[in-house]
Formats: sequence, structure tokens, C-alpha cells
Amino acid sequence: MSAAASDTILAGDLGGTKTLLALFRHAGRAGQDGARLTLVREASFASREHATFEEILAAFLAQGPAASIGAACFDVAGPVAEGRVQTTNLPWLLDERTLAGTLGTPRVKLLNDLEATAYGMLQLPAADLVCLHAGRSPARAGNVAVIAAGTGLGEAYLFYDGAQHHPVASEGGHADFAPRNDLEIGLLQYIRAKLGGRVSYERVLSGPGLFTIYEFLRDTGVGKEPAWLTAELQGGDPSAIVSHAALERGEPLATQALDTFCELYGAEAGNMVLRALTVGGVFLGGGIGPKILPALRRSFARGYLDKGRFAQLVGDVPVHLALEPRTALLGAAHFALRL
Repeated sequence: MSAAASDTILAGDLGGTKTLLALFRHAGRAGQDGARLTLVREASFASREHATFEEILAAFLAQGPAASIGAACFDVAGPVAEGRVQTTNLPWLLDERTLAGTLGTPRVKLLNDLEATAYGMLQLPAADLVCLHAGRSPARAGNVAVIAAGTGLGEAYLFYDGAQHHPVASEGGHADFAPRNDLEIGLLQYIRAKLGGRVSYERVLSGPGLFTIYEFLRDTGVGKEPAWLTAELQGGDPSAIVSHAALERGEPLATQALDTFCELYGAEAGNMVLRALTVGGVFLGGGIGPKILPALRRSFARGYLDKGRFAQLVGDVPVHLALEPRTALLGAAHFALRL
């Protein structure tokens, strides 16, 4: 950001359920991966209660004293092309040029939500990260992979040019699911039959995917569902119920489903290392990881390290789980410093 520009940054994390906006200030010139930002204020809005994103912007800016925005960056669920994006789960069409006019600054950037999450990972303190696999010490400088299981499966990369990291969007979560053993082959066949065709990784590595794995194990006779769990599954979020049954009650069928999920999570994370040689590390984001940490500690590495001749290469790469739910917002704010 130029020295003449305002030191106020506007950042936003735009989701189908809620939109989070925040104003930050920075002092002096920012470092490339460790800029210091001070939060001025933030607010959350129910996305579906507003016809446009501009309506939310106006409401947020009206909540406080008038601010001169030096730069703005917003992350959005959906593919951004030529500065425009049609949001995936909302009827909003966003355009960088339109937003620049609204905010009175030419420095406006739209990022895919996983791009912003990837960049935000570099800003997190050690206290907000949990090590799932130590890897090589010290870690190498290089590309980074980010994978985030939540409502869906998000993937992104950080390309390292020798001096700084650049977020790169990906729709890898929709790539073909690749089973590694007889159990997973059976899972693929089970889901193919239910869907009537192709199966992506998102079908197994997501909130709904966890329950699909459980259904497969139950319906194919791998385990028997107890009556109390049958009753609980009649209401509420079935994946959350399965997870609770595994982590809090040690129910065998639910535990096997959760362990299979975590092993598949590790397998796809290892695939990302191979696809882009992300020797700089792997980060896990999304809302599911922190809730199933004991199972990830137990089972993630089995899938992650199962890479045959390249097991050593993948094993050298550390894996960390992010605990900060505002990682994408922080990534958008720090990316705005580059504008």
C-alpha cells in the first residue's frame, strides 16, 4: 500500500450463513508474512437477510465514525474471475470495480474464501495452531497446502517465489475420490450407487461426508448400530451425532466412521503435497477439525503417510491444524496490505 494511502483497511469474510466485516489499522510498512494490524471494530451480519452485499457494507460503515478506506479485500465462497464472482450460496454478484466506486478507493480485491484462508494461515501465532505431524525440523521454505473440511471441502495453495507467498485458488475438493484399499473401494461403490455416478472427495471429506461413511459401514454390515444411536439420529445433525457418539461414548461403529474420515483427510492432504510439492507445510482449516482433534491425532497420519515410494517426501512435510475461526478474515486483511 502506498505511503499516501489511508492506514485503514476494510476486510470481509462473506459466507452463505453470515458475513463478517472488520476495520483494521496498520502503522508503517508491513512485512510480507507478519504484518501487524490493529482491529478497530468488527461486526457479523446474517447474509440471507440482505439483498446485496453493498447493503451490508452500508450498514457496517454507518455503525461507526466515517472512515477513509485505504484498501479493501473480501473473501467469497465461489470462483473469482476477472474481478467478479457470483456467490455460490447467495444471489449476490460482486465486482471489484463496483465496490471500488462504493468505497471510494481503487484498491479493492476479491479472493476465493480458501485463498484468503491460506494466506491467513501465515498470520496465525503458534498458540492458534496444533501440530498433527511434526515433519522435518527445521521446516523447509516452499509452497504450502491448505485443506479445509466443513460444509464442503475447500483446497488452496500458497506459491512461494523465494521471497513471499502468493495464495492460489483451487477447486480440488471436487476432484475424483480415489480409494486406497478394499474398504474405501466399497465406500466408492456405495456412494456411486446412491448418487448414480461420479464421486468427488467432497462427498466423503465434509460434514455430510462423515455421515455417509457411517451409513456405508452400517448398511454393509461392518458394524451394528445400537438402539440408542438409532433414536438419536432421528433428530439433529447426523454427522455431529456420530462424532459425539465416537468421541464421548466410544461407540465402535461411530468410532470406525470417524477414524476412516480422518484417515481419508490425511490421504488427500498428502495428495496435495505431491501435486504441488508443498514442502513448506500443510494447514488444516474449516470448522470440523478442531471438533474432532482426538480422532485426527489418532488416524490422520495413517492416511497422510501412506504414499508408497514418496512416503519419506510427504513425511518430511509438517501438518498443523488451525484453531482460529477468523483465519479467512485475517488473510483478507493482510492481503489488502499488498494492494
